[in-house]
Amino acid sequence: MPPSVNQSWVAHTADQVIREAERRGADRIVCASGVSPSGPVHLGNLRELMVPHLVAEEIKSRGVACEHILSWDDYDRLRKVPAGLADEFAEHIGRPLTAVPDPCGEHASWAEHFKQPFRRALAELQVEVREISQSEMYAAGAYREQVLHAMRERSTIDQLLGRFRTKPGEPAAEDLGDGVTAVLDDGVAGEEDTATGTGGYFPYRVYCRACGRDSTAITEYQEPVAHYRCDCGHTDTVDLSTDHGGKLVWKVDWPMRWAFEGVLFEAGGNDHSSPGSSFSVGRELVATVFGGNAPVYLPYSFVGVRGMAKMSGSRGGAPTPADALAVIEAPVLRWLYTRRRPNQSITIDFGDEVGRLYDEWDALQRRIDQGSASPTDQALGALSAATGAGPLPQPRRRVAFRTLASIHDVTAGSDEQILRILQQAESGAEELRLADIEPRLTLARQWVATHVPAESRTHIRSELDRELLKSLTDDQRASLDLLLERLPERWNLADLTSVLYAVPKLRAGLAADAAPTPELKVAQREFFILLYQLLVGRDTGPRLPTLLLALGRERTVGLLS
Repeated sequence: MPPSVNQSWVAHTADQVIREAERRGADRIVCASGVSPSGPVHLGNLRELMVPHLVAEEIKSRGVACEHILSWDDYDRLRKVPAGLADEFAEHIGRPLTAVPDPCGEHASWAEHFKQPFRRALAELQVEVREISQSEMYAAGAYREQVLHAMRERSTIDQLLGRFRTKPGEPAAEDLGDGVTAVLDDGVAGEEDTATGTGGYFPYRVYCRACGRDSTAITEYQEPVAHYRCDCGHTDTVDLSTDHGGKLVWKVDWPMRWAFEGVLFEAGGNDHSSPGSSFSVGRELVATVFGGNAPVYLPYSFVGVRGMAKMSGSRGGAPTPADALAVIEAPVLRWLYTRRRPNQSITIDFGDEVGRLYDEWDALQRRIDQGSASPTDQALGALSAATGAGPLPQPRRRVAFRTLASIHDVTAGSDEQILRILQQAESGAEELRLADIEPRLTLARQWVATHVPAESRTHIRSELDRELLKSLTDDQRASLDLLLERLPERWNLADLTSVLYAVPKLRAGLAADAAPTPELKVAQREFFILLYQLLVGRDTGPRLPTLLLALGRERTVGLLS
């Protein structure tokens, strides 16, 4: 297949995957994601879903059969109790996530507790997946033959893993960037070995029948029967052809599933992708042991939140997709992941940068509407705004997020006042209804309520600040008089913006549309500080044109005269 005209990273990757499918003679493409529901499934985990999802959407748009699977690694052990949960859950460390009780008592297990909100977020983002529970797959004996085969090939697996191991007694570690090093933990990025006893190395770990934990070591194996001992003191045997209370270790389990599911594309974090890491080992194991092929693989960089170290579900406290969707429209959140190449990191800021993100998205939509967007930007915008299931909800009328947040702030959320101000701002346009700007208006309300500190909220002065007005210099008085003289008859954003920025230029003897200079910017800043002090009693506040629009002519004049 010739390269796509659309040269986005999504299209380029889809080209590669389709070529590989043709080489293998596959009649269906499988794109895979995997998540361990050991704690809140956070915005970093979302990239694990978004990269394959976007590639799958591109492939399906070309008429090629494609499926996106999500493997829930819910048969992993509980490694630690996330911050904020009761210490009593430490009793369950070492047990499968599906065998640990729900911390809230509402779901069937610990795993289900963390799956549910992530599922709802995926539905809102229109990320369609076929879910596969590894607990259910192992319990049903789906991997019986693969487990027995891996046990037969344990010597080969051990030798291959040995080429990648660090010094004896040292855990494998991978540099995560920014001076952060993560020790690989089972079910996360490493788990290359099981406990060993007199029986030597085995790529399978048993969950103890007595305590339910994986603190076990196989001491003897005669196919299909394994003898094991547990740190709890229990010893027992399991018949691997009929008993399925255990799992292959991570670095063997992952490539086994590539072969089992016929995975053609998968993405993984940088911690899985460096030399000697899970993917390097898996690429050799899948061919040498399981007779399969490694997928087309795309490493992705980490997603961070400003002011927070690397996110971890097991540590707790990391923002989730639901947190983001409470203030960011679904297409805009999709675009946050779509517009960055996977090897570029993403930093999310729930502060003022949310407004900037919306501004950039709105600017892209205007370029698309005007036909001036590049083919790549058009394609990425389309992938963000719609899927094969249809378009995602967006406002019928685009009003800047920052404007909505400011208006909500200064009106204390009054629907009547918000509508009045917006109708004035949109004078000359067709009649506006609040429903026309949903869901953005609701998201702006929620952002102000949850992400704007109380001390930063806007409180309009109830009366004239006479003391401040008496203290004005002649220059300040002249600037204020000029503003009052030139306040527009049409009380809308465009005209208010023009007047506010014109006053310092006119005072300097320049034309109202003169280009800004460093000196003019200083004068403008000083003038704006004066207005903020007179209107809200501090040096900063919402954008001044929006603030004046919200106040209306009569109140503005009353506070400045």
